[in-house]
Amino acid sequence: MITALHNLKLISDGVITDGKAVLISGGTVNSVIDESAVPAGADKKNLNGAHLAPGLIDLQIYGSGGKLFAGTPEVAALKQLEDDLLEQGTIGFLATIGTNTNEIVEQGIEAAKAIRAQSRGNCWGLHLEGPYLNPAKKGAHPEKYIKKATLAEVKSWVERADGVIKMITIAPELQDQDVIDYLHAQGIIISSGHSNATYEQGKAFLNKPIPAVTHLFNAMPQMHHREPGYIPAIFEERPYTSIVADGNHVDWPMIRLAKRELGDKLFLITDAVTATNEGAYQHRLDGNKYVMPDGTLSGSSLSMLKAVQNCVEYVGIELAEAINMASLYPAQLAGKQKNGKIEPGYNADMIVFNSDYKVTGTILNGEILTTSI
Repeated sequence: MITALHNLKLISDGVITDGKAVLISGGTVNSVIDESAVPAGADKKNLNGAHLAPGLIDLQIYGSGGKLFAGTPEVAALKQLEDDLLEQGTIGFLATIGTNTNEIVEQGIEAAKAIRAQSRGNCWGLHLEGPYLNPAKKGAHPEKYIKKATLAEVKSWVERADGVIKMITIAPELQDQDVIDYLHAQGIIISSGHSNATYEQGKAFLNKPIPAVTHLFNAMPQMHHREPGYIPAIFEERPYTSIVADGNHVDWPMIRLAKRELGDKLFLITDAVTATNEGAYQHRLDGNKYVMPDGTLSGSSLSMLKAVQNCVEYVGIELAEAINMASLYPAQLAGKQKNGKIEPGYNADMIVFNSDYKVTGTILNGEILTTSI
């Protein structure tokens, strides 16, 4: 059976198009056609003029709905993330564990392995943010758990993980080259974050081989006219670079600057947490952001679609390009070559939302997960 999505505003690859229908079958986009050409036998779904866009992708999120996976890394917390994020139109995410004890990291690895057999399909694996960071730029990460990587420990985690570790944030300037080479050879995305790298150090390791940077402007040396620091190296080397578009972690003019410099390498993450009074990260909600007990800014309260909306309304980025920042570019970094666009042969993983940025539907692997479509 072919499903025909029609009466929609199609967003794909930086363009918004009216008058189209999207045919899906077997979990794949079959074709994009003129609305007048929908086959007679298709199961027609009227989207009532809403936007249809590629499903959103969040490569850095810690927990949701009162269950902080990063602090209590259990299967139940991953299930909560899966369910909540599907309601928000996020069809792929990396559950993130910040700097913590070895026991917590290893519990997270086991939970991510355990959920594979029962996953709804949007949990893509783990992002380890730490513990191999620079204590000079620790942010909300507990300094007592920050350490230098050893090849033996990294190998033990990667081998234990059986493929669920997809991304790791490290301070490259403090790590031995054999650790970086090993992670790169394993196909794990290495992202530079919580780093105090100089301009020269950044020029030496960005894209050589480190392909990504974690939450631009946060937990890194700031620019100075006589000591340029790390950020100009990021702008010149243009690795894939994440940013938290909540107005708290980064102000809007700085996101505008980053977009001008990085173009199609700047992508959105939520960096979202949830309130908890347990473990090493006791987040509390302060307005529309989360802080640690001492008031240190920790995580956001963003959804990916809210980040898109903020980019449109406060940064001045066109909607179709903001969607790219939340879907296509993170898909490219994650090696998900069949996500991020609505084109024939791409996965039928999509978000439906109205002009008020309210999600009215999520489609995962061709299955419509809401009753409002």
